[in-house]
Amino acid sequence: MAALTATVMPLTGAAVTYTAAAGGGDTAPTGVGVLLLVKNGDSGSHTVTLVTPGTVNGLAIADRAISVAAGAEVGIPVTNDYRNPSTGRAAITYDAVTSMTVAVIRVPV
Repeated sequence: MAALTATVMPLTGAAVTYTAAAGGGDTAPTGVGVLLLVKNGDSGSHTVTLVTPGTVNGLAIADRAISVAAGAEVGIPVTNDYRNPSTGRAAITYDAVTSMTVAVIRVPV
């Protein structure tokens, strides 16, 4: 599991640097204005899952699964709802990592 760092985007804009999605999953910071950017360069769609820690009345909160179509790029908000209290970070998993690249950015709010 790789610990992704957030690139703070200046108001003037900046290039985004992507890294390969880790086979065992990744972790990322959370918060207002934090986005996980996912590029799927594979010929098939893939699912990115943000683990939702916690419970409501003893019931687990469902994880958020996002489908990323072949050749597509998506931005996924990584709000504090996904923050694991023990690590302070969001856990992210992938159904496969073939040709999947990711980046985390924090935009000014």
